[in-house]
Amino acid sequence: EAMCSGKLQTALLVAGYFVYLLVGAAVFQALERTTEKQEKMAAAQMKEAFLQNFTQLTVPEMEQFMKNLIEAIQNGVYPVGNESQFEESNWDFSNSFFFAGTVVSTIGYGTLHPKTAGGQIFCVFFALFGIPLNIVFLHRVGKMLSLLCKKLGKFLYEKGMRKKKIKFLTLLFFLATGILVFLCLPSVFFQITEGWSYSEGIYFAFITLSTIGFGDYVVGKQSDRKYFSYYRVLVAIWILFGLAWIALLFNL
Repeated sequence: EAMCSGKLQTALLVAGYFVYLLVGAAVFQALERTTEKQEKMAAAQMKEAFLQNFTQLTVPEMEQFMKNLIEAIQNGVYPVGNESQFEESNWDFSNSFFFAGTVVSTIGYGTLHPKTAGGQIFCVFFALFGIPLNIVFLHRVGKMLSLLCKKLGKFLYEKGMRKKKIKFLTLLFFLATGILVFLCLPSVFFQITEGWSYSEGIYFAFITLSTIGFGDYVVGKQSDRKYFSYYRVLVAIWILFGLAWIALLFNL
C-alpha cells in the first residue's frame, strides 16, 4: 500500500509539474506575442527607412539607427532576411515552454525574456512558485533513481561483493551512464541540428545542466536553420531530467 501510495504521489507530482509548465507557457505566449509582433514591424520599418536613405544619413542619425538596431536584437528581434522571418515568433508554444522550463530551473539564458508589464509580473509569481516545485520534482525523480541504485547494490551484494566496492561501482555506473545520456549523446544531436562543433555541444550541455546559463549558445535561435516542431520542448525535457541526474549524483 505504501509503495502504491508513493507511486501515485510521484505520478501526481510529475503530472502537476508538467501542467504547471504548460499553463505557464500558454500565459507567456498570450501576454508577449502581440508586443513582439509590433516590435518586429517597427524593426522592419526601421530597416526599410535605412535602406532607402542610408546615403543621406547624418552621423547622429546613423548612431540612432545603431542604438535602435542593438535594442531590437536585445529584444530578440533580428531584422534580417525577408518578411517571412517576421511571421515566426519567439513566443510560439515551443519557445514559451522552453522559456518556462529555464525559469523554474533557474538557468535563465537571458536571450528571451518578457517585455510587457503583465508578462514580467506573471514571471515573478511563476518563478516564485515554480522554483520550489522544480526542487521538489527533482528531489522526487532523484529519489526514484536512488531506488535503482539500491537495487543494483543489493544485486551486487548478493553476488558476494564488498560494500565499499559496491558504493564505488554504483557511483561509477550512474556517473558514466549520465555522462553518456545527458552530455555525450545530446552533443551529437546538437552538432547535427545546430551545426555546432562537438566541443561546442559538450560546452552548451554542461553550461546548461550546471544552471550557469551564459546565453552565448542557445538552441533554436539560428534564423538560417530549419528546426522541427517542438524541438525546444524536447530540449526542455532533456534539461529537466538532466538536472534530476545531477540531483542523484549529489544524493549518492
